[in-house]
Amino acid sequence: MSIETLQAEVNRLRLQLETLQAKNASEPIEIGNYLLARLAQLKVTKMFGVPGDFNLSFLDLVEDHPTVDWVGNCNELNSAYAADGYARVKEDSIGVVLTTFGVGELSAINGVAGAFSEIVPVLHVVGVPSTEQQSSKALLHHTLGDGRYDAYIKAAENFTISQGIITDKDTAAAHIDRVLADCMTRARPVYLTLPTNLVYEKISSERLKIPLSRAQPPNDPEVEAFVLDEVEKLVQGAEDSVIFLVDACAIRHDARQEVIELVKKTGFPVYVAPMGKTVVPENYERYGGIYMGSVSHPDVKEKVESAKLILSIGSIKSDFNTGNFTYSIPTARTVEFHSDHTKVQHGVFPAVGMKQILPRLTARLGPAARKLEVPAFRAILPTENSDTITHAWLWPRLSKFFQPKDVVVGETGTSNFGLLEVPFPEGAVFVSQLLWGSIGWAVGSTLGAAFAAREIGMNRTMLFIGDGSLQLTVQELSVMLRHGLRPIVFVLNNAGYTIERCIRGPNRKYNDISNWNWTGLLSVLGDAELAVSQSHTVHTKAELSALLDTPSFGDTSKMQLVEVMMQMHDAPRALMFQTEMGAKSNPYNDAI
Repeated sequence: MSIETLQAEVNRLRLQLETLQAKNASEPIEIGNYLLARLAQLKVTKMFGVPGDFNLSFLDLVEDHPTVDWVGNCNELNSAYAADGYARVKEDSIGVVLTTFGVGELSAINGVAGAFSEIVPVLHVVGVPSTEQQSSKALLHHTLGDGRYDAYIKAAENFTISQGIITDKDTAAAHIDRVLADCMTRARPVYLTLPTNLVYEKISSERLKIPLSRAQPPNDPEVEAFVLDEVEKLVQGAEDSVIFLVDACAIRHDARQEVIELVKKTGFPVYVAPMGKTVVPENYERYGGIYMGSVSHPDVKEKVESAKLILSIGSIKSDFNTGNFTYSIPTARTVEFHSDHTKVQHGVFPAVGMKQILPRLTARLGPAARKLEVPAFRAILPTENSDTITHAWLWPRLSKFFQPKDVVVGETGTSNFGLLEVPFPEGAVFVSQLLWGSIGWAVGSTLGAAFAAREIGMNRTMLFIGDGSLQLTVQELSVMLRHGLRPIVFVLNNAGYTIERCIRGPNRKYNDISNWNWTGLLSVLGDAELAVSQSHTVHTKAELSALLDTPSFGDTSKMQLVEVMMQMHDAPRALMFQTEMGAKSNPYNDAI
């Protein structure tokens, strides 16, 4: 057992003892400030949300707090998206969204559900009516008018991994600590209610002396030893015909460094699933690119599927992540490492998590003979006669614009699939929502990602989004301007919902949208004098290349918005392949 894991267990037991003893010797603290103190310990510096009458008393404490800043969003949905993006980039912390009772929390629930789906740690704090009002079932505004004060809690139970319903001051601290620990260790959203009459109630601060930990429970040592023996035998039997396939849960469950150390020590080729892009540095010599079943490039598909042993780490086997379930890696040739179990061929071993077993596997395995060749993952500009900006040309060209430690956010649709096919430089981070796929998510996520990037010393933040998706959540660009963030926003103007056109109805009007004056947007949203922003429209490859090569464009001295004019029915190769397979599996397809 590692020192970190042992200390986490000691602290967990100490907190349980504190709950039983209910010490009151320490300096009293308001319940609201207790929560803020815990968030500060977890390195949270930004809280997203919208003010409402049931959270205003807590907001006074937030605004007065020395390190936790209130951001303030245009709506609750966007605030949940922002908390999601913040947590993805600031991997050792969590995202926090604050809403009011009923109307506010229901507006945020889509964003919270997306974080649940994609395994992102987000705390949803809800300011609720007083305990007396709840007990008497008062006919308050924001209620359903029938006295059901638990209706929203029941809704939240479906989209959060843990709920803390504070009803008295004696158990408030224990509720707060429990949901925060669940949020970190299980990497999913949690829900916490804060009644108006309890925000300023004072409780003991003794528990704050015991830090919360994101460390996973210790593996069963005997089972872990058996699993290590079995994996080592399989690796030896495969005679170095072994590859790694890494996915998003390696990030979500804090195993990125363990993965990189294992990959680099052994030298086995490494590939990633789409949701796992940038888990492994893409300039690493043994990195081969993205594997997504039949959608993969042929050389990647052949290398992965011909390996005698696949060591899969943190996999999420969703449709878009697996090329519409076209993985061809038999269970008999696969070992799967997950956060809370390991699967060796057909055998499942609970309570053997990857965070602890991977370093021990690294110690066991020596460098490989490197018999397997790794296809070069490069961005190659195609030779095209036209100066029209195509997806085949756009993404390789943009990859040359990327710099180390950039944060790149891709929207559901053409942007996500285009960015998957080009390499990122050292330390760059890709942020996407491939499983939940809520269009418009990327704008709010960019807000949170940009804050996190600034805090942890990353480079530029970039957003790639279609004109249709941007119309859903465009207001958050104003929040970015207000807080001095300087992202680079690429708006792909292809006259509507291209991903939907690829799926069905390429010429149907339900996939059309109104065309906006995109280059006038930032002046409307807060920069009337254009003092801190610039906007551009590019129609040709030459115009876009000239802009990308202009030093002042990429130096983040101003927020940049680029309208990229593209053809309506053009799309990245991977997206067209994926949607074609998906359309064939839909029962309505034969009615087209």
